[in-house]
Amino acid sequence: MTRDTDQLIAGLVDTLQPASPLRFSRGAVLAFGGLVLAIGLAVLQYGIRPDLMAGHPHAMFILAGGLFLLLGLACTVATVAMSNPRVGSDRNGWGWAAATASLLPLSALAIALIEGQSAWLASEPDHGVICLGISLGLGLIFAAILVSWLRRGAPASPERAGLLTGIAAGCAGVVAFTFVCPINSIMHIGLWHGLAVTLGAMAGRLVVPHLVRW
Repeated sequence: MTRDTDQLIAGLVDTLQPASPLRFSRGAVLAFGGLVLAIGLAVLQYGIRPDLMAGHPHAMFILAGGLFLLLGLACTVATVAMSNPRVGSDRNGWGWAAATASLLPLSALAIALIEGQSAWLASEPDHGVICLGISLGLGLIFAAILVSWLRRGAPASPERAGLLTGIAAGCAGVVAFTFVCPINSIMHIGLWHGLAVTLGAMAGRLVVPHLVRW
């Protein structure tokens, strides 16, 4: 009986191969590389916005871009960490970042309720649709990197991982296109840039869990 057990164990482990551990630093570097790539593609294709070219960035570029960047970073950190779950790991800082970034679309909504049709025109809808589409396209680059990383690990909550991946990807796309988009209106940024992050979150929540289940 002992010999049979030893043979069974030997047969089970005979084909096993050692796996390299998932290092958080490596995942973070890959994500950072994806963001840089997205920014580079946007700038090469459409050219950098005039105020940045002149060396005098508009305050709204700094404020809105900074909020989306912080939200994207918080969600990216949480997503990369989720590929290697551990007891006692708690990375809920993204929730506070999301609450802060939500001030942009909420401000746009408040202005729309007050000003009506003029607020819609102020959002530059023709350009807004372009912002939305390109931001989502650039975000796909970032999403592919995070999904690839998650598939190498074992996220304990694929649904949450999908949501965070979608938010991070949406933010990455928005941040990348912010270097190109010349419009500084709170209505434009709150509506169209905020919508890109929202749609990214929805897509991530619906699609990503099916790609990372184990």
